[in-house]
Amino acid sequence: MPASQARALRVMVTRPERDARSWVEQLRQNGFDAQALPLIEIAPLPVGFAVVKADKFDAFMFVSGNAVEHFLRAVPPGEWSGKRFMAPGPGTAAVLGAHGIAAGQIDVPPVHASQFDSEALWQLVGHRQWSGLRVLIVRGANHGDAAASGSTEGAGRDWFAQKLREAGAEVEFTSVYERRAPALTRTQLELVGKAAVDSSVWLFSSSEAVLNLTGSKGMPGCDWSRALAIATHPRIAETVRAAGWGVVVESRPALADIVTALRSIESGIHE
Repeated sequence: MPASQARALRVMVTRPERDARSWVEQLRQNGFDAQALPLIEIAPLPVGFAVVKADKFDAFMFVSGNAVEHFLRAVPPGEWSGKRFMAPGPGTAAVLGAHGIAAGQIDVPPVHASQFDSEALWQLVGHRQWSGLRVLIVRGANHGDAAASGSTEGAGRDWFAQKLREAGAEVEFTSVYERRAPALTRTQLELVGKAAVDSSVWLFSSSEAVLNLTGSKGMPGCDWSRALAIATHPRIAETVRAAGWGVVVESRPALADIVTALRSIESGIHE
């Protein structure tokens, strides 16, 4: 079928709902049939800052834009001058900026970084003097875990916290939102079944989303061997391959890189 007659490539955007809406809009503007299928639900948690006062910390590391939103909504406005705000990627940094944090106070990997993650962030800030400073890492918790138990730290957050401690910093964690597996509707399950075999491309930015999908009720034994995916981190790609996807392409999480990866997949399908 000539490319001019081919239907637009369907892209299954699996990010949490708020993030998915933005990605769907941007991908549609680039000519793709993007569909939101949020595979992680975000719910607020009570923020126990009656005892953990934000002004006692010298620096904050936010794992995501959701962490910024829930933290800064719950914590009364404080005196942020002199504080450092660390973000693993430009999306999180943009949310900080939208909440009035000055760009000069935000540490974020450069736009040309090979990845947007804890390792890239440490390359930027690891040389600094951390001895004696207090750092708060603001994150989400998995459903059913105690919010402050420490059991929900991802590998990157664990690693980043350990590097800070090795450099002499005092590190604490707080969970300000909860991640849950969604209950997919019958219509969504039907869409999943079609997208597993019809050359749709699954866009995964979280290993948790992959596991939530493959563990969903109504999806037991689903054959993913004909399914296509783009994963925005090598660790996520490993999870997708282990789940059985037939084609997994790794990409930086920037929009331009994902569009390039989608164009490449689309070209292969239409040949």
